[in-house]
Amino acid sequence: MHLTHISLTDFRSFSRLDMDVPRRILLLVGANAQGKTSLLEAIYYMATFTSFHAQNDRQLVNFIAAREPMAVARLVIAYQRGTSQHRLEVRLIHENLANGSSRLRKEILQDGVKRAVHEALGHFNAVIFLPQMTRIFEGGPEERRRYLNLMICQANPAYARALSEYQQALTQRNALLKQLFERKGDPDQLIYWDDILTRRGATIIMGRVEAVEEMEKHASRLHHQLSHTQEVLRLSYQPSYDPAGKPREQFALPLDVPVKRNGFTWEDVRQGFAERLLTLRSEEIYRGVTTVGPHRDDLSFLSNGVNLEHYGSRGQIRTALLSLKIAEVSWLKEKTGHDPVLLLDEILAELDIQRRADLLKILEQSEQAILTTTDLNLFAPDFVSKNTVWNVAGGRIMDKPEIPQ
Repeated sequence: MHLTHISLTDFRSFSRLDMDVPRRILLLVGANAQGKTSLLEAIYYMATFTSFHAQNDRQLVNFIAAREPMAVARLVIAYQRGTSQHRLEVRLIHENLANGSSRLRKEILQDGVKRAVHEALGHFNAVIFLPQMTRIFEGGPEERRRYLNLMICQANPAYARALSEYQQALTQRNALLKQLFERKGDPDQLIYWDDILTRRGATIIMGRVEAVEEMEKHASRLHHQLSHTQEVLRLSYQPSYDPAGKPREQFALPLDVPVKRNGFTWEDVRQGFAERLLTLRSEEIYRGVTTVGPHRDDLSFLSNGVNLEHYGSRGQIRTALLSLKIAEVSWLKEKTGHDPVLLLDEILAELDIQRRADLLKILEQSEQAILTTTDLNLFAPDFVSKNTVWNVAGGRIMDKPEIPQ
């Protein structure tokens, strides 16, 4: 899979951008705040229909255009998937209302046909690396759940649908729990929402079990290579509802013991989750919140048995993140049969010379990669000479840059 063209209208700092995208590797060079990351954000948005930066889609509409009564941010890409050419368009329609509020509608067109988000997901795939993505390791569990969701949704449309329906059912169930505590009533009213929650939750749990196990194989191999055989990377999925149950042994210190969960069926997980909700029903009514389920899952990353979330050095976390992102490319290709577009923002910053060389060697095997940098000198001259280099300045992209000597 590779991107052939991108067009942006009133998206972020781009009032208008229309460009063909070269095959293989493109280096975008420019100072900070010129639009490099926004371009990567736009491309990744077409793969996930959500932003890694913005809290909501309103923030993606160009701020000058958003002052008008109606503004439309328009993103269009053309790409080749296998032997077929495709076109994907997203319109973010922002309206300022008379009462001072605003609303936003999102329309998605795939090859000219309107689609729901879950219908369009997975047809165009991309993997993105940003320096701030170290929060996957350093942030709270919600960051790691978000990482898993964005990755799996691109490969598994059923997972995306289950996730959306799970979140809706969870909101409704929590509202009912509060109502039952405040006004009393029949707890059996929860049966309907419990059924939806456990069915969709079982799909999410099974999807995460499979993805984490498969990703670990790819990431561990790459991390072993990037760390020059010095470190072994492990991924440990920690479901809030664990079909495998708790280990019998209890230790004074938290020890990581690999748990095999691939022997459970979807029905095993659904039934076990339902029984757990029933056991916790009285407590959850009292607390007014659902206390167990995929919305409380977590994921740990361990290097040589050390939890990187708590004890990883900056260098270890950066290397693990690179391993994870490149592994994501291999995983998506394995699941979809197509290479995703790789988007890398300031990837060589804070890496030593040897790890830069190792990484560039891996990148040269990509079907298509778009990299940004403020300093072209970080890249080996041979790597630069073999690939396309463009300048970015003031939201404009120039394909004939002056390359620094």
